[in-house]
Amino acid sequence: MENKVKILIVEDEFIVANDLKIILKKNNFDVIGIASSADQAKAIIKSIRPDWVLLDIIIEGNETGIDLAHDLMKQKIPYLFVSANTNQSTLQAVKKTHPYGFLVKPFRRKDLLVMLDIARYRYAVENQNQFNSEKKENTPLVFTGIVGSSPPLKEIFSRISIVAPTEASVLITGETGTGKEKIAHAVHENSLRRNKKMIVVNCAAIPFSLLESELFGFEKGAFTGAVSKRIGKFEQAEGGTLFLDEIGELSLDAQAKLLRVLQEKEIERIGGTGIIKVDVRIIAATNRSLEREVAEGRFRLDLYYRLNVFLIELLPLRERKQDILELAQYFMKNYNTAFKKNIKGITSKVLSELQSYSWPGNIRELEHLIERSVLLAETEEITKINLPANIEINNATKDSDSLESLQFVEKNHIMKILNVCNGKIYGDNGAAAILKISPVSLYAKMKKLGIGQEYF
Repeated sequence: MENKVKILIVEDEFIVANDLKIILKKNNFDVIGIASSADQAKAIIKSIRPDWVLLDIIIEGNETGIDLAHDLMKQKIPYLFVSANTNQSTLQAVKKTHPYGFLVKPFRRKDLLVMLDIARYRYAVENQNQFNSEKKENTPLVFTGIVGSSPPLKEIFSRISIVAPTEASVLITGETGTGKEKIAHAVHENSLRRNKKMIVVNCAAIPFSLLESELFGFEKGAFTGAVSKRIGKFEQAEGGTLFLDEIGELSLDAQAKLLRVLQEKEIERIGGTGIIKVDVRIIAATNRSLEREVAEGRFRLDLYYRLNVFLIELLPLRERKQDILELAQYFMKNYNTAFKKNIKGITSKVLSELQSYSWPGNIRELEHLIERSVLLAETEEITKINLPANIEINNATKDSDSLESLQFVEKNHIMKILNVCNGKIYGDNGAAAILKISPVSLYAKMKKLGIGQEYF
C-alpha cells in the first residue's frame, strides 16, 4: 500500500482550513490535523511528524506562522505559507525562513496542487532524494570562466553540482556584473542537456510588442512584414536550456504569457493554428529583488515560485574580495594573449588598491580595468591602475535604506488618517472621504500595503 504524504494545516480561519483539507484529501494527501495556533501545531507534531506543513502567517496565540516556521526549520520539516499578507516587510521575514512556497489567498484548487508539486520537487532536488540514479558517470564538473576559491564561490559550485543534473528551474540573483550568465552556462554545461543548445534571451531588450514573436515565433503572413516563418526562442532551445536574463524587467502582461507556457509546456506561433509542445529547461536571472517586486505588485508571485525552484544567489565582489587576486591574474593572462603583450605580474601596491576598492560594477568592472591596464602597461608589471573615485557602497546602501519610499509614505499617511478617524472608513468623517478615494479603493490599498486593524 502506497504511503500517503502527511500534511498538517496551521490555519485559524475555519473555512480556509476546511477548503484546504477537502482539496488535499481528494488528491490523496493525508491531512493529519488542523491547528489554529503554533502551540496546537507543536502538540500535533509531537505525536505525528508531518511530511509537510501548510501555515498561515497570522494565527491564534502569541506566536505567528513565521515564528512557527523557525521551529520547523530546526526540526527539518518542510513547509509552505498560505496567506493573504504579501507586503514587503512580511515577504522579507518569510524569505529568512526559507519556505518551499507561498500561496496567496484566495487560491484555486489548481494553484494549491501546482504549488505543492513545485515545493516537493524542489525539496527532492535539494536533498537529492529522487535523482541518485541520474548522472552517475564520473564526469568532472565544468566551470568555464568562473574564477576564484573563496568559500562563497565554493558554495555556488556545490549548488550547481546539486541542481545541474536535474530538470529543476533555476533562479540566479545578484547585482549587475556578478557573472549570472556564466553561472547559467555552468548549470547547462553540467546538465544532461549539455549536448543541446542554451539560448539566451535578454528580457530587458525585448519590447512587449515583440515579445510573443521573439519567444514563440510566427508563421509567414501572420502580420505585415512577416515574409517568412520564424522559429521562436522556445523552439530554438528544444531539448536544451532557455536562459531568461533580466526576468524582472518583463511587464505583467508578458509575465502572464510566460507563466502559461511554463505551466502548459506548449506554445503557439503567431498566426499558427496548432499547439507545439516544448521540452525546455528554464534558467532565469535578475539583478532586482523579486520579493520586493512581488510586494509592490510588479512581479507575479505565481511566476516567482514557478521560476524559483532552486535559487543561486551571487554575492557582490566587495563581499568576496578573496577572489580578486585570482580574477585579476586570470584577466591579465587573457588580455596578454589578446593584445600580444607579456605582462608577468601586478605590483603589491596595485593589488592593495584593488582590495580596498568597493567594486560597484563587480567582476565586469574589474575585467575592464585589467583590460585597460594591460593595454597601457609600459613594463612587464602593472604598476599603476586608474580606479574611479571609491564609492562607498555600504554607506550608500545605508543612506538609501533611510530614505522613505513612496509606498512607505503612502502607508504611513493612510495609517495616520485611520488613527484620526478611529478606524472609520465609510461616511462623511471616514478615512475614505478625507483621502478623497472610494472605500473600495481604500480597502484595496490597505490590503496591498498590509494595513490591518492592529495598526490603528
